[in-house]
This record gives sequence, C-alpha cells and structure tokens, in this order.
Amino acid sequence: MNDMYSITIVNEHDQVIYLPIEMEAESKITAVSFGTLLLPCTVKYRPHLQDSICLSDTLVKTLHIPVHGKTHVMIHEDTIHLGPLIGIFTAGFTDSSLRPIGERSLFFAKFLSIDHSIGLYAYVFGAHHINWEEGTVEGFTYGKSGWTQKTFPLPNVVYDRLPNRRIENHHALKLVKKRLINEYSIPWYNPGFFNKWSVHQLLINDQKAAKYLPDTVHTPSISKMEEMLSAYQSIYLKPVNGSLGLGVFQLMYSKEENIYYSRYRDENETNRLRKYPSIEHFFKASFKKRLLSSYLAQQGIKLIRLDGKAIDFRIHTNKDEYGEWKVTAIAAKVAGRGSVTTHLNNGGVVKTLEEIFDDPQQRLKALHDLTEAAILLSERIDSHIKGSIGEIGFDFGIDQNSRIWMFEANSKPGRSIFAHPELKEADLLSRKSALQFGHFLTKQAIYHPEDLIDAQG
Repeated sequence: MNDMYSITIVNEHDQVIYLPIEMEAESKITAVSFGTLLLPCTVKYRPHLQDSICLSDTLVKTLHIPVHGKTHVMIHEDTIHLGPLIGIFTAGFTDSSLRPIGERSLFFAKFLSIDHSIGLYAYVFGAHHINWEEGTVEGFTYGKSGWTQKTFPLPNVVYDRLPNRRIENHHALKLVKKRLINEYSIPWYNPGFFNKWSVHQLLINDQKAAKYLPDTVHTPSISKMEEMLSAYQSIYLKPVNGSLGLGVFQLMYSKEENIYYSRYRDENETNRLRKYPSIEHFFKASFKKRLLSSYLAQQGIKLIRLDGKAIDFRIHTNKDEYGEWKVTAIAAKVAGRGSVTTHLNNGGVVKTLEEIFDDPQQRLKALHDLTEAAILLSERIDSHIKGSIGEIGFDFGIDQNSRIWMFEANSKPGRSIFAHPELKEADLLSRKSALQFGHFLTKQAIYHPEDLIDAQG
C-alpha cells in the first residue's frame, strides 16, 4: 500500500476524512492526529481516491495542517497519523521577516524547501515560540513567498540544531527539551555536541574502531609531548570542545637544528610558523593563557598531498528513513598555504575525489575505504552514546601508506563543503536524510514507543 498521499480539502463542517477504499480493511479509525494534536473524526472510504486523501476544512483548520504538499499516512490501532511534523529547534531568532534566524536563515530555508517533496512537514522554532497551554508552536516555514510564521501543533519529533555548546547549556533550553521529551514523549534527535576526548575514550577499547584512531592524550605533560614528538615528528594540540579548527597548534621538532616549530593561526587570523628553543618557550610565547587541561595532543600523520599541500576528507553520514547509516557526502579538503588545518576559513579548498585522484583504481579504493570506516565508526559511536543520533560529520585522513585515520567526529557538522558545484546532489541527499530520519523516529514512536525510551537518554 502506498503511504504517501496528496491532501485535498472539502468544504464540510464535520470532522470528516475521506480515504482510499484500499485502507478500509486496515482498522476501525476513530481519530486523526497531526503532530501531537489528536481529534475524533468520521472516516468515509471512496473508490476514486488513490494517491490522495480528503479532509474537511474543519479538520484542516483545527489540526493546523498546511494545505499544500504530501503526507505520509501511518495507521495504528484506531488512529490515523498524518505527517510527520518535524520541529527544527534552534536559537538566535531576529525581528527580520527576511532573515528571521539571522545569518543561518539560508541554512534553514534549504531544509524547509524540501520537506513537502518527501511527504513531511517541518518548521523552525525556538523555546519562546511554544504556547504550552494550547499545545501549539508559532513556527517558521519557508516557501516561494519567503518566510512565513504559522501556528502548528507541537511536533512528532524534534531535530536539534542549536548553534553552539554555550546556548545548548542554557538552563531554559534544557527545561524545554526535558518537558517535550517527558510530558509529550516527543523523540529528540541529534542532541549535544561531541567532546573529542569522550569520543576517543568510547572508541579506543572497541577493537574494530580503534585501528582508525591516532595516538591521543588528554592534558599532555611536556615530557609526554617530547615523547610523542620523538615517535611521530609532529603532534597537534586541539581544544577538547573546539570546532572550525580554532585554537589548533601543530608542533614539530627538528633533530638537525634541535629546534621546535609551531604552526597556528593567531588572534588576527593570520597563519603563523614560529620557532622556539624549547616546548616551554612555545607555551610562553604562543600558547599563552590557554589551559592544557582543555586540550588534547594528537599524533601527527603524514597525509597524502596535492601540489605539496596536505589533504583530509570530510564525510557526512546520515541515518535514513529505515534508521540505517549511510554515507551521504564525501569531499576532500586541501590545506591553505601555511595553514595548520584544512578548514575553509583557514584558506582550505574543497575538491571532489575525481579532482584528487587521477587514477580510477586509487579513487575507488579511497572511496571504499573511507565509506567502510565512516559507516563502522557511525555505528560504533551510535551504540555507545545515549540519545538518537541522526547524522555525523567526520574528518578523515589517508596517510602515505593508504591507511585511514579518523581525526574528528562532529554531531552537528558544518555544511561549507557543499558550496562545491559538484556536491549539490550530496547536499540535497544529506538534508533529505536528516529529515527522513525524523520520519523513522515518528514511526518508532507510534508503533514501538518502548524502543525509544532507552534511546532518548
């Protein structure tokens, strides 16, 4: 049976829903649900209905169903569930009607512009848009006429897109999340930002995952850094909770000169390469007031290069509408001149695998090995971390012996790689998958709510 239908409206005062006759044997339907709103209804079956369902305008208005688009139909016991309705939760709203979520408005508009094509409805909302007494939300949608704010029911699921750790830890936002999960049993996916050390600790004792991890030490002592430099020639100092390559230092030791070098980006966003007689001098001159207790030291890897510049790889993985992990995007990032990282804000450049590997065999091997690593690590992280994780952005490296290394895993990956014209399809696939996972969680909440209790954490 088809589970995606167009909605048409009939001018009736009663709470009536007309369904294709093929659904008649399903069950005795006495109620209709959209988001978390539930209404009693009368069901009538019509043979001419095939790919559409008809709702009385009374039902449409009371349930706050948008009149356009398609809907999935999920029937359980005596209720027909339409949707799903996905609430994308964030912060940083403005008074602008053109850019209601500030600089991230385009980011959210891209998500919302695909919702109807895959049979679901989505809106963006913040804590202050919820009307708890009515059980509704003044959510933002995006369409041909731009941004619109409308009344919706509380959603079936919440997709967490809070912008940073500081906002996520805000007490009021934590209370909203707790209330929606505990009082309304709304699944919440992609909560939290990964901590680099926590992820490392989760994976290092997992035999299959550990082979991808560089040697990593939390709060490294100077003697430990000396030891690592002796073993690996270079190490990276990374903030445990950092992102976008901010605050990263590369330390190198030259035996011939008996000198230490550091590559980093200074407070004026200039790439620096400086030399020091000792690690202690590096800390005084460049590390300054930073705390080693909030840093990791990570083994430096001799990466494959393009025109002498280091390359790493950004891999996006998503859970799809079946709850299975898949790779939705792979791109290479070539380091900028003199840059400590391949991040685009440090002068890095995005390339496709075709642009990196001329040899088709090399390219196929890289694609296979990166995909295999990304799926395995997604599954392992997912199995170890509480909460419903729907997407991960990985930074991988390939060394000069073709070995794969995982440098970072991000629970809310940036999307700057998708500016590359050859990655438009991957951009669309990853956004579609992020919303389709919301459909999977909705079905779980309807048909198997007991399976979600442990997952929510």
